Amino acid sequence: MEIRPLSTHTGAEVLGVDLARPVADADRETMYRAFVERSVLVVRDQALRPQQLARAIELFGTILAQHNSRFAIPDCPQIHYVSNQDRYPDGRRYIPGEGWHTDHSNAARPPKATALHAVQLPDEGGDTQYANMAAAYEALPTAMKERIAPLIGIHVYQSSHSARKLMGLSDTDKERVPNAALHPLVRTHPENGARSIYINPIRIEGVLGLDHEEALPLLDDLLEHATAERFQYRHAWKSGDLVMWDNRCLLHKANGDYDMAQTRYLYRVMLQGDVPR
Repeated sequence: MEIRPLSTHTGAEVLGVDLARPVADADRETMYRAFVERSVLVVRDQALRPQQLARAIELFGTILAQHNSRFAIPDCPQIHYVSNQDRYPDGRRYIPGEGWHTDHSNAARPPKATALHAVQLPDEGGDTQYANMAAAYEALPTAMKERIAPLIGIHVYQSSHSARKLMGLSDTDKERVPNAALHPLVRTHPENGARSIYINPIRIEGVLGLDHEEALPLLDDLLEHATAERFQYRHAWKSGDLVMWDNRCLLHKANGDYDMAQTRYLYRVMLQGDVPR
């Protein structure tokens, strides 16, 4: 097994391991350490069925039930699919993952990690971009760090301020999916101690104790700063890639810049996280 960095601050690729076979404890620990240190782990050349993917991801934590069960794989509901072939009820194409966000932040314990496994890809395009929120936090002016240190974000399933609209939930899903959660705008990583900006444009409704006239410009400024190109790693997908990223210190977004006559289809799974602090 070999692990190589993919950028100066984010991303590491893993070569020479087959997650469909038993993985030695030492290799698992090495991969997980790279994940914590580099935030995005790219395991190349995998060919995993849903049940195999579930077993592989359980090397790194406990699988979390995802919010919208309409995307669940019938014979392995822990695994969902991500596809450009779904449409909203009004007929518009649904591009999952559009717009900067972190997954399921409306939960009291948002997922620590999300993993995607490429099954079918377009000939070109469809990259996933990641913004390193720890690096972005470190680059903030001291005055801004002090301003946001005590602030708490209000996270809901679908922010009324978001330009991107999520796919609707079934009545059953609405009963089990958390309605709202309060999380700090600056969270400390429980495993490496790094502090990072923790916002989510798709789910954050406001900031506790601030009116929208103050909160929304602040959130916009933080997002503009944090998603600057110097904090980004852009992943160009290859067939067989399994990519796992750290929701505790990253924003990510998918790009719909490819031929929609071609199918983009990936498996998705999440790992349980902890309460942001």
